[in-house]
Amino acid sequence: MWSGPRNISTAMMRSWENRPDTDVVDEPFYAAYLASTGLDHPAREEVIASQPTDPDEVVRRLRDEGSAPVQYAKHMTHHILRDWPLDWVTDFRNILLIRDPEEVVASYVRSREACEPEDIGLLQQVRLLDALPEDPPIIDAGDFLRDPEGHLRWMCDWLGVDFTDRMLSWPAGPRQSDGVWAPYWYGAVVRSTGFEPWRARQVELNEHDAAVALACRRAYDTLWSRRVVL
Repeated sequence: MWSGPRNISTAMMRSWENRPDTDVVDEPFYAAYLASTGLDHPAREEVIASQPTDPDEVVRRLRDEGSAPVQYAKHMTHHILRDWPLDWVTDFRNILLIRDPEEVVASYVRSREACEPEDIGLLQQVRLLDALPEDPPIIDAGDFLRDPEGHLRWMCDWLGVDFTDRMLSWPAGPRQSDGVWAPYWYGAVVRSTGFEPWRARQVELNEHDAAVALACRRAYDTLWSRRVVL
């Protein structure tokens, strides 16, 4: 599942982890991304110590990860740098998870002071779309939250796995599978027991943040036009 930050990606990971047949992997390229870019994120040194920093080693581990029938990997597309190869992604079934850039930026700047177009993943999602030989399903978060069960049933059918209503709710609390960055980013999800119902959001952005959202608007519109419509 390829998402940007401040989406429903962690709730989606909870949903899949609540299946009895599924292991999950949380943002496996995060340490490699931080080590390569030098960016200062919350718990930077903890993140780097917790995962491989060589992207090739991350891919090797993904291919060998776990023994469960289903492996669910939550990826942040902005963690994949432009000069890293993408040929390995065809070894997996890929779905893109998108969200309106104004909503993403508004949420992002509540957790970090600075936000640039490359931080929210939409530009990289278009790059990933172009790299795949066949178009992957694209799920819009707004659509999903209006009908979680319908979209989960659709995804399970596309993947050839049985749907279970265990995917619709889960126990509150942290998970051992959560990345070490969870205390800085996962507060709402840790308290959650299911998907938050969709609601219209009033978004107010300053000039810089509005420009960031606008810079990602074309990418979002391209992806949105190809989204799954139930």
